[in-house]
Amino acid sequence: MSQNDHDIKVINGLIAATIDSEEGYREAAKEAENPMFRDLFQDWSAERRQVAIGLQQVVASLGGDPEDDGTALASVHRVFVDLRASMSKGDKAVVAEVERGEDHIKAKFEEALSDEKLAPLCREAVQAAFVSVRQGHDEMRDLKRGMEQ
Repeated sequence: MSQNDHDIKVINGLIAATIDSEEGYREAAKEAENPMFRDLFQDWSAERRQVAIGLQQVVASLGGDPEDDGTALASVHRVFVDLRASMSKGDKAVVAEVERGEDHIKAKFEEALSDEKLAPLCREAVQAAFVSVRQGHDEMRDLKRGMEQ
């Protein structure tokens, strides 16, 4: 067992959640009716890809095998599966599902940041990635709230 095993496991979990988020945004972009939403979701999908790549580099630097797939059977994926069912209900429903997925990924990152066993260098990498996650979450939250008015 490597001294980095815990850090690798935590960060690989975040990578999988981030890939799920990327795929969720990609699906939302395909189905969005409003071109503004389509562009926004495509941009966030690309941003999440960059976050995943950065975290994959951290895992590789620790001597681990970086996650390269989402969590097809895990709860993060199930959050975005509901996105497809919402597509026929219009952009408001799509935004609501994306925002719900954002709540989930934000919670995953907050959990990792509260992990006292996470090495300082890994915590820095997670914190840097969390800036993007929090920004995406807050933007989707605000978009959802704006559509509810």
